[in-house]
Amino acid sequence: MEPRKETRVSAYALAVNDGQLLLTRLSDASPIFTPGLWHLPGGGIDPGEQPEAALARELQEEAGLELVDARLVAAHAYAVRRNGVDWHLVALFYTVDLKSDAPTVVEVGGSTADVDWFPLAALQESALSPAAIDGLRLLRAGATSPQ
Repeated sequence: MEPRKETRVSAYALAVNDGQLLLTRLSDASPIFTPGLWHLPGGGIDPGEQPEAALARELQEEAGLELVDARLVAAHAYAVRRNGVDWHLVALFYTVDLKSDAPTVVEVGGSTADVDWFPLAALQESALSPAAIDGLRLLRAGATSPQ
């Protein structure tokens, strides 16, 4: 039987504060990337939804944080097979400014199990999702303008 094919466009936040990156831990409900990995806050854009509106919604659900400003800096594509589905994911990466608050997961039963800030210098790629690895590389390369 041929795997089901799905396409998804997602918006992800590159949120940095005092040398720390905001990350979410993927739960067992994660449809694309492996549960347990640390991932960028953000997620799927609903049909007809604007990317920045999706990013604001996802930041609220996954981290309880309010988006103040977002700037598109890059887009990457991923091909992932998970649970019998061949996913084609297009990820839009935004550097963001957030209203200050302590992050907390708001959405119950979603794809986010935990959220926290991590020192950029101490992050190990082996603990990150592919999108988080690319986001970290963008930040380390000084991503501040569209590519």
